[in-house]
Amino acid sequence: MHLESHLATLSEKHQKLDNIIQQEEHRPSPNSVILHGLKKEKLKLKDEMERYRQTG
Repeated sequence: MHLESHLATLSEKHQKLDNIIQQEEHRPSPNSVILHGLKKEKLKLKDEMERYRQTG
């Protein structure tokens, strides 16, 4: 049960980052530095979720 709740939390954070990235990309002048950092964080979350899925 703990694993499932942790995965759900990670998934929620991943989705929130995706939404923020989408908003930034659709701004008239997107900030590439911010986008790079957000995408890097999103990828870290995805990797962490994948590790938990493999061990669960």
